[in-house]
Amino acid sequence: MLVMNKLRKLLSFRVWRLIILSLLILIIIGLPFKNVAQNTTLEMLQKSPIIVDGYVLFKVGSLPNFRAEERAEIINTALAEEVFSSEPIKIVIVQDSQQTAIRNQTTKRHLLSVTEVDVIEGINSFEQATIWKNHLNKALARGQLERSSSYVRNATLLSLGIILGTIIIHCVLICLGMWEKRWFRDWKPNLANVYLSKALIKSCWRIFLLVSPLVLWFSGILYICSLFPQARSQVYQIRMLLGEPIFSLGQKSYSALQLLLLLALTVSLWFLVKGLVFLIKSYLLSRLGANRNIQEVVGTLTQYILLFLGLITLLQLWGLDLSALTIIASVLGVGIGFGLQNIANNFISGLIIILERPIQVGDFIKLGDLVGTVQSVGARSTQIKTWDGVSIIVPNSRFLESEVINWSHGDSTSAIRLPIGVAYGSDIKRVRVALLKAAREHKEILVTPRPKVLFQEFADSSLNFELRVWLLEPRHQFRIKSELNYAIEKNLRDYGIEIPFPQRDLNLKSSHLKHLISNILPTPDSKHSPQSQSDQEVDQYLRSSLNDDELDPLEDRLTENEINALVKQMCSDKGVSIQDRRYRLNIYPACFIGSEAVNWFVKHYNYTREEAIELGQILVERGIIHHVLDQHPFKDSYLFYRFCDHEK
Repeated sequence: MLVMNKLRKLLSFRVWRLIILSLLILIIIGLPFKNVAQNTTLEMLQKSPIIVDGYVLFKVGSLPNFRAEERAEIINTALAEEVFSSEPIKIVIVQDSQQTAIRNQTTKRHLLSVTEVDVIEGINSFEQATIWKNHLNKALARGQLERSSSYVRNATLLSLGIILGTIIIHCVLICLGMWEKRWFRDWKPNLANVYLSKALIKSCWRIFLLVSPLVLWFSGILYICSLFPQARSQVYQIRMLLGEPIFSLGQKSYSALQLLLLLALTVSLWFLVKGLVFLIKSYLLSRLGANRNIQEVVGTLTQYILLFLGLITLLQLWGLDLSALTIIASVLGVGIGFGLQNIANNFISGLIIILERPIQVGDFIKLGDLVGTVQSVGARSTQIKTWDGVSIIVPNSRFLESEVINWSHGDSTSAIRLPIGVAYGSDIKRVRVALLKAAREHKEILVTPRPKVLFQEFADSSLNFELRVWLLEPRHQFRIKSELNYAIEKNLRDYGIEIPFPQRDLNLKSSHLKHLISNILPTPDSKHSPQSQSDQEVDQYLRSSLNDDELDPLEDRLTENEINALVKQMCSDKGVSIQDRRYRLNIYPACFIGSEAVNWFVKHYNYTREEAIELGQILVERGIIHHVLDQHPFKDSYLFYRFCDHEK
């Protein structure tokens, strides 16, 4: 069943494959068979061909009383009758004082007359008749032979053999296509001094698998048609129909066959340019060290320029007068102004996007309600893949007409804001600890910039806070938000903090109600009620389990004097190593290394590395130290930092 499904998929051609099939059929039909004369459109208008079973033997001209087409039709009808005759054919030349004629001596039938308009310059009518006689003898003898029973039987058997061989070769190609993925997965090319990529070879192999069955079947069908005279005559009629002029441009007429040939050359030019651009990006630009964005820009511009120059060259070789294109250009301009303005707008927007690069392949963006990763930037549209795996094609003009949020543009570090509301009466210090604990325990939350808790407002039913954290990979923000919400809900429950809901207070004034409520509810003095005792136990447990260091963040635990003493200790002889540093031929005076400062904090103050990094960021935010180039926050890495006082 699996093999049958694969065969069914391979045998089911897509629309573009059918288009290629049609083009190849028409082009090959338009190619002349052997012994077929090549004639221009002007010659076809002056003379008409004499045809026997699809083969053009010669041409005859016009007479005073007969046009060339009428004369050729009479001669072709007579020759067709001779071909179907079972009597042997014997062509003779009869010459008198008035004309030179060609007849069949067996049937005594007049076939044609050789006139002055038929004679080639340099010979007489009798010599011309002799040449035509030889052509007629061979053509009529071949026509009678091809209609014999033995020839038909042999030709039929040969046709069946060709069809069977074509089917076998096609099945072999199908099997090769089925094993394609396995071959390219296991194959590792080892080519010395030859720069061939696996992707290029794979693309050429797929083109071969696509084109070879088509060429195989076309060649077989056309060869079978050439074996039978009736089929060969039909092919000739189709070729003549395609060769008739269908329109004129300037002083030249063009046929459908010429248009199909131009289309085939244009498609070939497209694939050739695509392959050349691939080589430029893969081998030239990549070896020069250009990044992916530069490769895409150069590749796209190169593709447009080569396609434009190639089309101009093809049109000139095709015989088209480019000055005649001025009318087409005018009509095209009107069409763009009225009907194609959206396409032109998207195309120009695509060029602007490629040049300015506000978005690039791989960026995580938000456009309106669409949030996803840019997969490709084309000439007319851009493909965006959303977080749920759906590819959406967006016209390029939307990126210039509306606001686009690009989290990956420049610095990919971005913030996430999580609003949290707690009940009135909650310990706000515990709220802050619970939120910061959830942020610090998450591995993907950056230590610098440090997570922050902001007290936003006193709302109707809650105290509103906001947890603000920073991420290095913004495309994971939705998952991280969910994980943080889980952790925040757990921490609030552990710390006994209630998440409120909308509520209203109802005040009743009545002496009877007051007396009734006092009898139902316990008195305020009943401190040992089960509910109040339970609340007191929870509060006492929380206070005993949380020390002062855990309740207060590091920034709140450090006083101004402690920070001044810490800075003084860092600048002393036993502090961090402050000296001139050299990096890439540049000298940075009086600075220390971030990772060495982290080690010093851990060793002398028993901080964890996370707390040491947070302490360094506190010093940066308070303007005590800074990165020598002001390009980085405080990090546990080989970065240079300097005390601001040392620069005065």
